[in-house]
Amino acid sequence: MKKIALSTLSLALLGAAGAAHAQTSVTLYGVIDNSLTYVHNANGNKNLWALGNASGGDLAGTRWGLKGQEDLGGGLAAIFQLENGFNPQDGSLGQSNATTRRIFGRQAFVGLTSQTYGTLTLGRQYDPVVDMVQGITADNYFGSAFATPGDVDNYDNSSRTDNAIKYVTPNYAGFQAEAMYAFGGVAGSTGSGQTWSVAASYTNGPIAAAAGYFHADNTNTLTNGLRSGWTSTSGGTFDGPINGDYVTAKSIGIARVAGQYTVGPFTLGASYSNAQYKPDGFSAYRATEKYNSGSGFLNYQATPALLVGVGYTYMKSSGDSSATYHQASLGADYNLSKRTDVYLVGAYQHASGNVAGGVAAQASIGSYGYNGTSSQELVALGLRHKF
Repeated sequence: MKKIALSTLSLALLGAAGAAHAQTSVTLYGVIDNSLTYVHNANGNKNLWALGNASGGDLAGTRWGLKGQEDLGGGLAAIFQLENGFNPQDGSLGQSNATTRRIFGRQAFVGLTSQTYGTLTLGRQYDPVVDMVQGITADNYFGSAFATPGDVDNYDNSSRTDNAIKYVTPNYAGFQAEAMYAFGGVAGSTGSGQTWSVAASYTNGPIAAAAGYFHADNTNTLTNGLRSGWTSTSGGTFDGPINGDYVTAKSIGIARVAGQYTVGPFTLGASYSNAQYKPDGFSAYRATEKYNSGSGFLNYQATPALLVGVGYTYMKSSGDSSATYHQASLGADYNLSKRTDVYLVGAYQHASGNVAGGVAAQASIGSYGYNGTSSQELVALGLRHKF
């Protein structure tokens, strides 16, 4: 009898453990994206051949991560995500710099989610505009070669936000909204370094649309009466020479709207953004710098495995500069399997007019960050694997 009782107890414990396991999940995942890249007019009038780019990927940033969920009962679950970006060329950390070493530089948050009440998360996260708008732009399909010149409006997700509380509503018949606030954490100066953002999206069959606004404040850390750079809760979108003169801005405000329509094998999309870099008495410039950008793309699903696309972007700066940028982009992505694809992307950009101080504007494609001349061309042949 004792043996039977012990066996019964053991089976019961195993069953309970199995039930607990079924209610809890942890997933290891990742992406490795690398390419052979050629740039004409890189860092001046030079040709560049390189493996990959500084952001660690063309179509998707290279990363590995852990994400999990635990059922708490009553339709409520605890969630977490830890995501590390790295450079596949040398294995170095992706979102680090000389002063900050980030193990999980892409994302690091914990939260609660409910189908009835929505999702609340805390930690280092993407802002609502990235979450809701980026997915229906050309960047979602072909990456930085289709992004705004210099990524001045965070089209290519150059920025992430620390110390952030974010809430996402449930999906109401295709409509969803999101809000985020990040604490600057400076005693006696609540607004120093803070970030806030709101966005909303609507999806109904072949139609998708989204809009949002992002605002980030710089800290009040000064050197000789002026700021020395950008040290907000949100990373700066300073990729290349286009907006580099505004790294001491008091704040950055970005409004974005996008939409796409799918009919058969074709997907047509368009987007608009207004980015403003506002100064104060501690900035190294005096007039608000503005960037108005419009872009469009057309994708064609030629076969179940092959996607091809073309895009065009127009950007005009005003305020502290007067420059115009035209960019044409092409892309093709072929799936070798469900997890592995090869791609070919390219872009041509032309810049005219002047930036700060009357200096001639330089072309700089997407968030690649290469200083060009009045024009720049880029081609990347790459391989991407997901796990």
